[in-house]
Formats: sequence, structure tokens, C-alpha cells
Amino acid sequence: MPPRLAQHTAHTTYSDPGLELSHLQSSSPRRVAQQNAAASPDLEPTSITAGPLQSCDSHEPFPSIAVTTTVQGEELRGPGSRVWHAIMSRNPLLLIRSSPALGTGSYGAVPLIEGRSRSSSPSEDEENGHIHRRSSKSRGKRVQSEHDVQDNHGRFVDARRRYRSTEWPRRRQSSSTCDVGMGLDAKTSFAVNGAFDEDKGESSNPNTPEDAGSDADEDYVAAEDDPPDNSPYPEVRASVPATDNAALSINTPRMWILSLFFAIAGSATNLFFSLRYPSVAITPVIALVLVHPMGKLWDLMLKRSSDPDELFINGTLQTTDSVFPRTRMQNVRLWLAQGRWNEKEHACVYISSNVSFGFAFATDVIVEQHKFYKQDVPILYQLLLTISTQILGYAFAGLTRRFLVRPAAMIWPGTLMSTAMFTTMHKDENKPANGWMISRYRFFIYVWAAAFAWYFLPGLLFPALSYFNVITWFAPQNVVVSNLFGVASGLGLFPMTFDWAQIAYIGSPLLTPWWAAANVVGGLVLVMWIVAPILYYKNVLFSGYLPILSSAVFDNQGKPYDVSKILTADFLFDKVAYDNYSKVYLPITYVLSYGVQFASLSALLTHTTCWHGRDIWRQSKQAFNEKQEKPGVAYQAVPHRDDDYIIRRVDSQTIQAGGEDVHNRLMKRYEDVPMVWYALTFVVMLAVGMFVVEYYPVHLPWYGLLMALGITTVLFIPVGIVMAITNQHSSLYLICQLICGMVFPGRPVANMVFVTYCYISSAQGIKFSSDMKLGHYMKIPPKLLFKVQMVATLVSSLVQIGVLNWMFTNIPGICTPQAINGFNCPIARVHFNGSILWGVVGPQRFFGPGALYRPLVWAFLMGFVAPILVWLMGRGKKKTIWRKVNFPVLFGSLSWIPPATGLNFSIWGVVCFAFNHVMKRRASAWWGKYTMTMSAALDSGLAFSLVVIFFGFVYPGLMDNFKWWGTEIYKQGCDWQACPWMRLKPGERFGQ
Repeated sequence: MPPRLAQHTAHTTYSDPGLELSHLQSSSPRRVAQQNAAASPDLEPTSITAGPLQSCDSHEPFPSIAVTTTVQGEELRGPGSRVWHAIMSRNPLLLIRSSPALGTGSYGAVPLIEGRSRSSSPSEDEENGHIHRRSSKSRGKRVQSEHDVQDNHGRFVDARRRYRSTEWPRRRQSSSTCDVGMGLDAKTSFAVNGAFDEDKGESSNPNTPEDAGSDADEDYVAAEDDPPDNSPYPEVRASVPATDNAALSINTPRMWILSLFFAIAGSATNLFFSLRYPSVAITPVIALVLVHPMGKLWDLMLKRSSDPDELFINGTLQTTDSVFPRTRMQNVRLWLAQGRWNEKEHACVYISSNVSFGFAFATDVIVEQHKFYKQDVPILYQLLLTISTQILGYAFAGLTRRFLVRPAAMIWPGTLMSTAMFTTMHKDENKPANGWMISRYRFFIYVWAAAFAWYFLPGLLFPALSYFNVITWFAPQNVVVSNLFGVASGLGLFPMTFDWAQIAYIGSPLLTPWWAAANVVGGLVLVMWIVAPILYYKNVLFSGYLPILSSAVFDNQGKPYDVSKILTADFLFDKVAYDNYSKVYLPITYVLSYGVQFASLSALLTHTTCWHGRDIWRQSKQAFNEKQEKPGVAYQAVPHRDDDYIIRRVDSQTIQAGGEDVHNRLMKRYEDVPMVWYALTFVVMLAVGMFVVEYYPVHLPWYGLLMALGITTVLFIPVGIVMAITNQHSSLYLICQLICGMVFPGRPVANMVFVTYCYISSAQGIKFSSDMKLGHYMKIPPKLLFKVQMVATLVSSLVQIGVLNWMFTNIPGICTPQAINGFNCPIARVHFNGSILWGVVGPQRFFGPGALYRPLVWAFLMGFVAPILVWLMGRGKKKTIWRKVNFPVLFGSLSWIPPATGLNFSIWGVVCFAFNHVMKRRASAWWGKYTMTMSAALDSGLAFSLVVIFFGFVYPGLMDNFKWWGTEIYKQGCDWQACPWMRLKPGERFGQ
């Protein structure tokens, strides 16, 4: 380059040959093009000039950006090879024109164009010698700003990469890991922990002073190029870029079609498998992984180098330049090919998957009414109940976004993994990991294919590999052996299975940190492997007459309880019939499951107060003391001049005390959703709910619905604050059951509907708030995010009702023990049992004075005291094991038993230990690169194989007469038959 041009141009060097970005201070684009051509006479450059970006506010107009692209020898490939490399590589194959403005990945007025090639590691395609032509304007690259600094060699360096804390880089490395939420409400949710560390318990923070009680890095000193109002929380700084490229496409046909595709496929699949045991949950991380190659393939198939320039404002296409007439097919192609696949579109597809993948709780209520209570459930009732319960939560999330989404203190750790993944997947990076150079996507395909093919053995041809109760084969009629080592009705003391559906039934073990899994396994050993056998063989609470583990409840003859005998024709409680029939008796593991749920409720309060109380108090004051937004307040840019920059720098403590951070400031450039939208949503859904409870025979009065929503209203913000800070979801399920059972006794259907409106409104609202925070971090325009979430929720509700009714009609024996292929509705049966306990019989007959299960009330006190004792022993010692003891996790996770068995927990713990402890220590690079990908591949491969097996072999009846030793051996004994320890003679009763 001529010296005179170098005087006016600041370079940023990238690994792509022939690609140079120049931030011009004074030279015109035309003159730069001429000088570049003169500097490189042997190459023929293509120069495209980007003008000022009109959609961004700034103190001064952006300088022009000239992009000079040259292409060096590219190998010729066939069409198949081009498609394969486009999917497997993160490099585009075509030179595609996009927006005339390169965009502003900015802190404010400083135009930042985020570099895709910043990594020092070449991509897989570049290693093979393939250099592709890149879009000159499709993706922003970071242009050097006035606050960049020079290194010793004269190159400009991004000052944000200079860390003042040694913990920051380490957190960045672990930001792609996650934690799956436990409990009955977490089966299909993907509650992730943004920066889990095996050596750091949930109760501790190595960056936090002992008495600070805050996760904020109080010693953080911002680099010169950091925005003055960057987040004071290191996990947020490590995972979320403090930039925004406002010129990226978001509201495109590609985003909507892919969002609807995953919403339909994921919601239908999860609803289908929720009625099966063992089942598999398709988590949103699978959509996060799979949609990326689909988006790139979309661009490959539809983009052309001659496409006109496009301008996107707030993610929506504004203009297209066209000088030639086009045919109708060309117009359709251009409409489909709007913009370019990017991280914001990726985030919208993931958010739509996150709100739709979990099967609607209302579908369980419908199953219980139709199959267990034998009620007629019209389609209109199903639709109104499902839609109203799902969307009411969105109204709660929107109305409380001032307290749960906008404050910087509400970090929502579960969203940080996703933001880190978006950054990783949209960069050219394939670093070696303990000698492994295979890309993540190729690794995904290999594991997916292996998982798909393997499941034909345990899922179809050799089911004994799934129910691998091999020890019971030697003594099939021995009750003690079956109780201890069984896998169907036993405690699973021999953790061995070859079925990923069994291993991942309570959530993928690959996505849970070992310290959390150790708490779960510790609870399993203490409660289910030590306490349960002792109480069972001592016949405490008449449990010896029942199976040691079962999801059913029983009468005084040891038979499953026939609830129809104690109900009137109007499905109300008949006390005389109840007295003549029998009390309700629970298996000992069921009793202990309720006990630990009671303990987890009180433990959550004291654990959170002890370890996070100071954080919650300060951050709650920050949210509630936030001043009312002034109309007309808009995005403000960061000043350029050094003196103003120093003056305007915001102290991190100011942000913690109520000041706005950079993400809040950047989001002000987008128009917010009016509060009236959420208020109108609430009013409409409330009216629908009123119609449901008054018109249909659910026996819940209108004021009962208001009471349910009132409980949610009072507890939603506290529950949301706890979740936003600690990543622990405080479920209202048991509280709702107890309150409704006391206020409306003897009304089982009313109890179920009350719980649905109370519990699901809170759970869905928390999920929506989390996704709104993710959109906040990814700078998604709020109005567009509102539409994405609403459409995905409505579509998934309609799809699930359709799938549910198809299953009612076409699966023989569904929700019975004789159902084909395990479709016995295990989760719905557990909820049905709960409706018997709390709705029919009522809490007073179970836990009132003189009741059989009255001692369980003491679990509340035990759960309340235990975290206090642990906190007293661990508060002054940062490296003590007591800081890793988490009683809400230890107690709450066991709520999965039943329907989960001891095997589901024990083998889950073994796999988690192998990968997240042993593998993480011995091959940390491999673990960090491939673990999440492997989990997604195993889950999705299993799900696809299950669909093929059921619809291709089981449903047509091809396997009706297929029997051999491997299909029958595991059924030949007390484990499968659920034999009790103490047998009754014919006509004999217990508990009289």
C-alpha cells in the first residue's frame, strides 16, 4: 500500500487472504479504490462502498467504509462437495451482496464491525486448502475505533481482550457449558447454567469477597476500549459482547420458516414422548445446534452474487435496489433470500424453540380428565385451556419486565450459555482439542448416526438391554433382590443400562456440572438407598404391603386405587363411599418423594437467604427503585473524545445501585413494546379462563381462578428474582395443590385446573422472562421478539392438541399398563395421583392431626434448618466442601421419583461423573469442544430413531409376534411384576 494511503488508513488484518477492511479518515472511496488497484496491479479488486447507517443515532456521521475483496485460486468442486462444505464449514461459498451499510457492531457512536476471522485457528476448509469468496457486505467486521490501542508491532488490538481479572478468561472458556434444571417441571425445559465450574459450587464465587454477597466483580477495572457502562458482572462480560450490529437482518422469511418448523417439530415430538416411558426430551439446544447448518444451507441455495443491495432497519428489510425487471420466480427467490443468516436470526429461532418445546401442562390435565376420570373433553375446551394457560405467563413476564429483564443485576445465568454459543458458532473457529481436529458439526453427524442406529437394539430388537436387570435374572422371584437391584420397580443399586433414553430420562447428564450431580446422587443414596429400605422392611406406614417403588397409589388390599368408587356422577368427593371403600396408601418411595418436596420448598427459602440474601435485597431495591421511564428517552451514543470518555465512564457500583448498563442503553435504539399490549393480553386470556371454568364442568368458581392468578401475581417477582440471580426455579406446584385442596376440598378436576392456571402461569412466565433477557442480550427488537414468542406459543399449542387427540384415537390401550411400546402416560398418572391426594381426599385427611402421613409435615422444618447449618459451617471457608452442598437441588431433584426409578438416577450420576469430572480433568479441551454437541446428537438421534421404530415397525403391527429371550427375560420376575414384601391372603385388608 502506498505510504500516503497508509497515513489515512488504519488496518485490521484478518486471516482470510485477499480480504482487507479499511476505516477511512479522509480519503474518498473512489480514491481508495484507485490506490488499492495501483498497489495490487496483479489482482482485480471488487470495491463496494458502504454509506452512513441511517438507523443508528450518533454524535457524528459514520465514516465511509471501503471493502476491498480479492480472490485467489479456488479449487473447483462438484455440487455435492459444495453443499457438504457449506454445511460443515462456517465460511460462505458465494459472494453475496447484502445491506449497503455494513452495520454497526457498536458501543455507541463508534462503528464496530465484528470480525469473523479474528480467531488465529484456520477453519476446516482453509486447512484443506480451500479459500472461498466471501461476502463483502453481508457481515460486519470490527473496524478500529479511536480507543483501540497499538501493540509493539504497530497493529491495533481490541482493548476488550485485555483482562484485568484472571477469572475472566477462565469463565470465557467454560461459558459453553450448561446445567439442566431438575424436577417435574424441568423435563422438557432447558434450564442452563452459563458458567458452571466443577470446582465452584453454586453457593460460592471465587471473585466475590467473603462478605460482599455479590457476584459482581467489584475489583473490575475497565479497559480503555470498554464501554463506560459495561456490565459489572464478569460472567456477563465474558459471554455477552457489549456491541450491537443494528444492520443485521432478523425479520426474514428464513427466520420465520425455521422458527415455525422447529416449533411444530419440537412441540409435537415432546408431547408424543411425554406419554411414554422411558421417554426422551427434545431440548431447545438441539434446535440451536441443528438450525445453524440449515440457515447456511438456505443462503447457499437461494443467494446469488447478482442479488440487489438490501437495507435492514430494526431487522426488517426496507429497500432493495433493482434496475432490471424480474420474473415471478425471481421475486419469490429474492423474498425468501432476504438478508443473511446471522446470530440474531439464530437467537430468534432458538427463542421460539424454547417457548414451544416443553409440552403444555394443560395437555396432562386433558389426559387425566379423559383417560382417568372418564370425562368428555371437547376440542374447544382443550384449545381454550391450553392457550390461556400458556399465554397468561407471557402477560406476567411482560408486565414485570422492568424488574426482571432490564436491570443489569438480573443477569439470568441460564441465558449466558446461549449467547456464548451464538458467538462461537458464527465465528471461523476449529481449534484442536486434545488432538481431535474434527469439526463440531461433523462430530454431531457421526454421533447422531450412531445413536440412531444403536437404538434399534434396546428399543426394538433387544429391550433387555434397556431394562438391564441382570442380577434379578438369577433369582427372579426373590423380592429383596428385585427391590434392591430391579430397574422397573426397584431401587437400581446396579447402575447398568445400554439405553440412552434410560440414562437421560431426568435430563442429559452431559449438561449437568458434577458438583450439582453429586448433590443429586447424594440425595438418592441418603433418601432412596438408605432410608427407604429401612422404612420399607420395617413396614412403616404399611408400606411393606405395597411395591417399594411405583407411580400408583393403592387401597387397603394392595391393589391400585379405584378413584371412581369415591366420586359422584358429577366428579365430586363422596365421603360415605370413601369410608366404605378404603383410605389411600402410598409406596414408601412415593412418601419420601413428597417429604423431600416439602423439605425443598423450605430449604429453597433459607438456602437462598443465607447464600444470596444480600444480593437479592440489593438487586431487588435496584429494580423497585428504578425511576419511571421518561417518554422520548432514546439511545445515547458514547462520546468519542478522550476527555469526555473519562468523564462519562460509569463506575460498576453505580450500575449495581440502579444505573443502566451498556445492553440497556443499546436496546433503547429499538422501539419498546407498549405496556398496553401485555395488559390487553392478560385481559383477553383472563376472559377466556373465566369462560372455561364457568361454562365447562370443572367445578372451579370464577373467584377460584382469580385466587390462582393472585398467588402467581404475589409470588412471580420474588420467584423471578431468585431465578434471575441463582438459576433456581422455585416451583409453585405443591403450594397451589395445597391451597386449592384446603379451599375447594373434594373437587379433583377443579384442583387440576387451579394448579394449571396458578403453577403454569408462573412457570411459563419465568421461561418467557428468561427468553426476553436473552433477546435483551442479543439486541433483538422487542416488538419483533413479542411476535416471535406469541406466534411460537400459539402454533405449538395447536399442534400439541392435534397430536394428543391423534394419539387418543390411534394408539391402542394408551395410558394403561397394556399400552403398546410403553405409552402408559407416566407423568400424567403422577399428576392424577396428586389430584386424588389433594383434590379428592384433601390435605386434611392426609396431613391433618391424627392422619397417617402427618409426620411428613416435619419435613418442612428439616428443610428449613438444614441449609442454615451448612451455611454456618461453610461461610468462613471458601474452599470447604460445605459450599458445594445445595439442599434445594439435593431434595428437589428427587421429585422425579416416581415416575423415574433408581436406575434413572444412578446411571445418570455415573455418566455425569465420567464426563464432567474425569473427562473434564483429563481432556478438558475435548470436553469443552464436544460435550454439548454430543448431548444434542444423542438426544436427537434417539428421538428420530424412536419415531422411526414406532411408526415404521410397532404401529403397523410388524413386531406383534416378535418374541425371543431378549424380549422376555426382563419380564420374568418380581421386578417387572412389582411384588410387595408382605403378601395378603385373599380378602385380607391392612390398615384397619
